[in-house]
Amino acid sequence: MRRKIIQAVSAIVSNSYIPGFLKGTIYQGKLKSICVPGLNCYSCPGAIGSCPIGSLQAVLGSWKYRFSYYVLGLILLFGGFLGRWICGWICPFGLFQELLYKIPVKKIKLKGNWRKLSWVKYPVLLMFVIILPLFVVNIAGLGSPAFCKYICPAGTLEGALPLMIADPGLLDNAGALFVLKASIAIAVVAVSMVLFRPFCRILCPLGAIYGWMNKVSLYQMEVDTGKCIECGRCTLQCKLDVEIYKNPASAECIRCGECKTVCPTGAISSEIRFRKKEEVHGRIERTN
Repeated sequence: MRRKIIQAVSAIVSNSYIPGFLKGTIYQGKLKSICVPGLNCYSCPGAIGSCPIGSLQAVLGSWKYRFSYYVLGLILLFGGFLGRWICGWICPFGLFQELLYKIPVKKIKLKGNWRKLSWVKYPVLLMFVIILPLFVVNIAGLGSPAFCKYICPAGTLEGALPLMIADPGLLDNAGALFVLKASIAIAVVAVSMVLFRPFCRILCPLGAIYGWMNKVSLYQMEVDTGKCIECGRCTLQCKLDVEIYKNPASAECIRCGECKTVCPTGAISSEIRFRKKEEVHGRIERTN
């Protein structure tokens, strides 16, 4: 319940520009120059900050003229401090998927080779967030935010749809590109009802960045091998199918903490760690 409250507060604060929803406009004040930690569309009428992925594409797309290191610095700061805790606790689009998952329909899990779908987000990050904005440029030499333009379902659901509801005339100008993005958004919504956080697991480039940083972030999940009996209850509880007792720093772990609540021996913990303890592959070794 505490996590859900923090998620809800984060979503409300990140989208607290109420006049935007009433007028169908986008906030463009000074706060918009600052990135929020989670995935939250710049074009959402209520958004008071910028999406880190959208901002990263923008600075990469204009690198020939001026590269703003603060965007990359903020992403590294968020990830270096918390890793994918951000995904599990304060990402608005993550909360949206979790609410859809609560709809009472039959659920599925990624098993066997299907689990390899989690690797798709890495080529998405490389191609749509880095390569295309860097090298596919317009006449002015500026790159296009390819992930936002061609894929991002958060942009469709948080930005395009609310603006179209406020101003139905915008729908008249929607073309094939909107149809493509709307199809992706509908697919994400549908799959979110049966599979826990499919966008986070398969497509999210921000999750890919923060996942890489799970191993080095100050906030860490830890398993005491002196207490762990490898009963597997933590894996059964984990909706992302992470075997936390084998790999506490898994790139797929969003640090929700549900594994800690079911561990019969209290072997799983989490903390902000400023110095290393005795470890074997991220697992704490207790010595007598």
